[in-house]
Order: sequence, then C-alpha cells, then structure tokens
Amino acid sequence: MSDFQGQDITNEEDIVWKFPQPESNPYQNEWEDLIDAIRQDKPYNEVDRGAKASLVTCMGRMAAHTGQVITFDQMLEHDHEFAPGLDKLTMDSPAPLLAGPDGKYPIPRPGIVIKREY
Repeated sequence: MSDFQGQDITNEEDIVWKFPQPESNPYQNEWEDLIDAIRQDKPYNEVDRGAKASLVTCMGRMAAHTGQVITFDQMLEHDHEFAPGLDKLTMDSPAPLLAGPDGKYPIPRPGIVIKREY
C-alpha cells in the first residue's frame, strides 16, 4: 500500500509513503493478538470497532443511494431498514427485492429518493 503525490503509480519518485514490506497477513495478526490476550489474561474485544466499521459501510451505502452526506449520528438515528422483513425470510420466501412489471429491478435514485434506498 502506498500514497502518491502524482497520478503515475509506476514512478517511484511520486511515492511519498509506502507500507513496510513485506506486509504482514492481517488474519495472522488478528490471531496473534487474540492468542496473546488469552495467554496474558488481557481484555480483548473487537465488538465496538467491528460495529462502528459496519455502521460506516451503511453510511456509505446510504450516502451513495440518496445523494446526501450521511453523518454517524444521522445513521444511528435513521429509521430506514436496509433489509425489511429479513427476520421472517425463509428458504421458501420470495426474493427480498423483486423486479417490477417491466421486468426491471428498482435502482437507487440519488437526490430524488432521499429517505430510502429505492
């Protein structure tokens, strides 16, 4: 992973920062952190970070689909449900998103539909 000061990523002179190589495996790092916490009897909880990361992805999706800036607090307070009725979905249920009479699926309309995705 690198940051560049120009657009030519093949030009070594444009690299202003580069991650030390070789990059370590993030899955191995996670495992080592967990094992270290167990062995050292240290608290280890990734729930807060994981929940916030998931919320941020929802913010990006909502911003892209509505054409608006969505803040962290707005996303927490928003009443939109990305997958309504998901808790009732079974193997025999119809698909959560169905094509309209014209055979086309609904698409986001940023700036037009601003309270929901579709």
